[in-house]
Amino acid sequence: MNDNYSVVITTTNSTEISEKIAKVLLKEKLAACIQISNIKSYYTWKGEIAIDDEQILLIKCKSCDYKEIENYIKANHTYEVPEIILLPINNGLPAYLNWINEVTK
Repeated sequence: MNDNYSVVITTTNSTEISEKIAKVLLKEKLAACIQISNIKSYYTWKGEIAIDDEQILLIKCKSCDYKEIENYIKANHTYEVPEIILLPINNGLPAYLNWINEVTK
């Protein structure tokens, strides 16, 4: 079992914001890899069902950097309550996990 690495998930409604988040997290060495994909989200917000086109970011990182990642996303996001979820990586290819370690601070 390994809890040193995680995937942080967030969504945005803007390519510009998604790319800004990705570039800064990589530049600051808080993430090793960020994948951005277009999605359609269905959710309940303020008592109403909403459907939106969004982008999902899958941020591969060290677990110890989560708080900095969360703080950056919150400070630069347009949503009132952005999705920011940490999923621990319980196991993975050792070479890949070592690579995360090598390219992050």
